[in-house]
Amino acid sequence: MSITWLENLMYEVSGLFLAPVLLLLAVLFAYSFFLTGAFFMQALQRKKALPQYLISLQQLANGKTPIAIPGYPLLSLSVHDHDVDRDQLDIEALKQLEGVRSISRLAPMLGLIATMVPMGPALKSLSDGNIQGISENLVVAFSAVIFGLVISSITFWIASYKKRWLAIELVDVDRSLIQRTNRLNKE
Repeated sequence: MSITWLENLMYEVSGLFLAPVLLLLAVLFAYSFFLTGAFFMQALQRKKALPQYLISLQQLANGKTPIAIPGYPLLSLSVHDHDVDRDQLDIEALKQLEGVRSISRLAPMLGLIATMVPMGPALKSLSDGNIQGISENLVVAFSAVIFGLVISSITFWIASYKKRWLAIELVDVDRSLIQRTNRLNKE
């Protein structure tokens, strides 16, 4: 029994994925540059607000009401929610990283899809002796994988820095919350 019809169907259907995947790669490429700008703005906010951040941590530890500081999302959460605990801070840190980490992992997969889809027509063009067809399909294939890797590289770099920032902030805020709890228990 021949499954040629299934192979042909899969070949035709896989070709339908190329345009949406290429469009998604283009959108993610533009979005990765937006994320880069947002990252540098947050870095600037964090640098400028470091003294206020340290003061707010002391206020939090002393049981006073600190102010929310731009660029420090976990401190802001503890300011707005006085009953926040370590688990909630962990969840917020994961939420802060979720988008950029997802893009970092998704982009290479999309690049691979957009690489493999044109390979079928390129190989078909090879068997037909159509050099032009091979060239056109390989250009799309290699461009797509490059875009996927560039997007992934940018977002991986951002995710790595933000993960470190959030880890440090988590320790700082948690330490202040523990000091506040200990101070309240002594009173």
